Amino acid sequence: MARAASTRRKAVFTIIGWVAGLAVFFPILWTFLTSFKTEGTAIATPPQFLFFEWTLENYATVQERSNYMRHMTNSIVMSVGSTLIGLLIAIPAAWAMAFAPTRRTKDILMWMLSTKMLPAVGVLVPIYLIFRDWGLLDSLAGLTGVLVMVNLPIIVWMLYTYFREIPGDILEAARMDGASLRNEIIYVLTPMAVPGIASTMLLSIILAWNEAFWTLNLTASEAAPLTAFIAAYSSPEGLFWAKLSAASTLAIAPILILGWFAQRQLVRGLTFGAVK
Repeated sequence: MARAASTRRKAVFTIIGWVAGLAVFFPILWTFLTSFKTEGTAIATPPQFLFFEWTLENYATVQERSNYMRHMTNSIVMSVGSTLIGLLIAIPAAWAMAFAPTRRTKDILMWMLSTKMLPAVGVLVPIYLIFRDWGLLDSLAGLTGVLVMVNLPIIVWMLYTYFREIPGDILEAARMDGASLRNEIIYVLTPMAVPGIASTMLLSIILAWNEAFWTLNLTASEAAPLTAFIAAYSSPEGLFWAKLSAASTLAIAPILILGWFAQRQLVRGLTFGAVK
């Protein structure tokens, strides 16, 4: 009886999982299918799911109208650069909070988290003025710096959580063997926390890749990433759904491929320390 109940419960949760997964994935699938439709078919009522005349015209138009490779290169530089700089700052900070805490450590962590509660538009004007006066508008360096500051609290929080799961006795043993603080972090702590660092790195890259608010307000053409590339297909004349879907598919394809190949490492890192 217990086995039957267990099997029934497993089947119910499996169905719920598949339904939730399909609900999350369906908008991506619909965007992908719409990118192969004509503009007329894209707005047809009732919507046509699979049985329509497939065309690559939208992708050709997108390539003619925009320099996709330049936008993608900007996105790669911006997301990977901000992530690497963020890790260089966050790993020592998370080490200090995890293995050398003070009475103010929890307050500092909460303060860092509270910065994510402030709407970005609340600091747009001062940051815009700073960028204008320092000549950082429409520059990859300026945009990368902003994304470092935006994602740094999340990076520190995640690394702090992972580092807390590492036994402090191992680091003490390294110190007794004569390891300096630098060697302790680089050769002892970092290799043990590779799953957590990898998942944090992937999450930071995804957040930076998808960042739209700062990229649209601080860039124009030279440093515009793929988020600005997508926004270019929304015009006062209306939305061109098929071309917009083609641009969106091209923009999300690299990060989807990265997520697909890194999913095992991501899951391992997100569950790091969950089971004793």
